[in-house]
Amino acid sequence: MTALATFTQQLGAALPADRIMTDAGSTWAYGMDNSRVHHAADVVVFPENHDEVVEVMRLAAECRIPVTTRGRGTGTAGGSVPVEGGVVLVTDRMTRVLDFRPEDRLIVVEAGLINAELQRIVAEKGFFWPPDPTSNALCTVGGNLGCNAAGPHAVKYGTTRENVLGLRAVDGQGHTIKAGSQTTKGVVGHDLTRLMIGSEGTLGVITEATLKLTPLPETRRLLRAFYPDMHTASEAVSRVMAQPATPAAIEFIDGNALDLLRRNSQATIPDAAGAMLMIEIDGDETGIDGLVQRVVAAAGDDRADIAVAETTEEQKALWAARKALSPTLRQVAPKKINEDVVVPVSRIPRLIETLDAIAARHAITIVSFGHAGNGNIHVNLLVDPDDPAQMAGAEKALDEVFSAVLALDGTLSGEHGIGYVKRGFIDREIPPDSLALMRGIKAVFDPLGILNPHKKLPDPAAPDSTR
Repeated sequence: MTALATFTQQLGAALPADRIMTDAGSTWAYGMDNSRVHHAADVVVFPENHDEVVEVMRLAAECRIPVTTRGRGTGTAGGSVPVEGGVVLVTDRMTRVLDFRPEDRLIVVEAGLINAELQRIVAEKGFFWPPDPTSNALCTVGGNLGCNAAGPHAVKYGTTRENVLGLRAVDGQGHTIKAGSQTTKGVVGHDLTRLMIGSEGTLGVITEATLKLTPLPETRRLLRAFYPDMHTASEAVSRVMAQPATPAAIEFIDGNALDLLRRNSQATIPDAAGAMLMIEIDGDETGIDGLVQRVVAAAGDDRADIAVAETTEEQKALWAARKALSPTLRQVAPKKINEDVVVPVSRIPRLIETLDAIAARHAITIVSFGHAGNGNIHVNLLVDPDDPAQMAGAEKALDEVFSAVLALDGTLSGEHGIGYVKRGFIDREIPPDSLALMRGIKAVFDPLGILNPHKKLPDPAAPDSTR
């Protein structure tokens, strides 16, 4: 009997049959995420609690079966694709709220709870959890932790890593990891919580998380500001971020994205606009007008066209236009290569100029937008996958994009993760000694190498194998 057959048989004795799938349709369907990379699994399993995850991992370790953790598959970097087959461990049935204490500003949830459902639950008591990726209607808390996801409001409230107090996980041998605490202060032991967050399932399967909650603001205002180009928009961002009234979000849309909105939305955009900022300010009712005045003063000059959307309807319309950009790109081109690079805020204009030059040089379209307050830019290369010349140009362009980002002291991913598709570029940013240290940490958590293999870090023997 093969190791896989032994594992499947033992798994059948541990879990109900309806939570184990080996048919070709299921193993094929769970072999892909939003990256469009595909590799069929051998087995798909649906644990319902921490103890069942322990049992799955224990059996997988005994049989040396690779394990890929998956929430809802919204990731764009191939992080939940089982590139070595084996088991896809799906957490989307682990959705319980284990503890909710508004008086302590915390909630303990299982990893499969959908972000939007979490927000609904805590909002009833006047709170929110700051990580708010665009996919929040579908993505899970576990996926947010796995990638250290963020979203527009990270500029004021931080990423996932800053909003988690502790977690529970299972390592590559089936051992339980307890990390963090239920307090905002705590220095006992090493900080395994922050180490696990962003590890993309390579160090353990996160099963439960203690989340730090934030009170909902009393009110919000949203500014929309048009500028003639990215230079003036970026200068405005730097001025806004240098004064005390920190915005809740600063989103930017470049000229190419504005052209896209002109053609594909009902938004009114001046012909002279070469860049747009959306700046959200939140706070209490008594002080919001003063905060808005400060931000408008910082963002404005004689080249800016600024208006304040004060009603909920106006705000929703602006956010809808921003969030529609990503799906609209798929209507413009059959394929988009979506990267989420980060550069210092002051260097955004230089990056945009470089992107325009790269696009012209390789005859492809590049559309950029993102979270200007922390320099997190979503760079979208729009291509036809059936055109070999265009795909070859896109590959060269992507290589140049990453080189440009690193030359500007940036980083290759801000929130989407590295997964499978970016790992061949990681050795450009991380030096060999640091990579060796990271591989050593991985070996401690996963000595058998079965947790999400070929993800996050380049393979030692073939660092460029995915390029």
